[in-house]
Amino acid sequence: MEPETLKKLIEERLAAELVLVQDMSGGCGQAFAVVIVSTKFEGKNKLARHRLVNSELREEIAAIHAFTQKTFTPKEYEESGER
Repeated sequence: MEPETLKKLIEERLAAELVLVQDMSGGCGQAFAVVIVSTKFEGKNKLARHRLVNSELREEIAAIHAFTQKTFTPKEYEESGER
C-alpha cells in the first residue's frame, strides 16, 4: 500500500483534520506509523479510539504487516507538541 493512499482513506473515513503517515518498511508498504487528528476522538479513551480506527481500516490493516497509531483530538494535538 502506498502511504498517500492510506492517508486519503484515513482522512475520508475518520474526518481527520491531520494525518501523518510514515512508511516504516523501507518502501515496501507493509509497515506504517500514523498520527491521526480528528474530532471523532473527542470523549473517547485511547482504546476506544484505536478500535474506531481499526474498525474503519479493517481490510487495509489486515493486508499489511504492521500498523501503529497515535490518535489525538485537535486540542490534544495542539497541546502535545507532536509534529
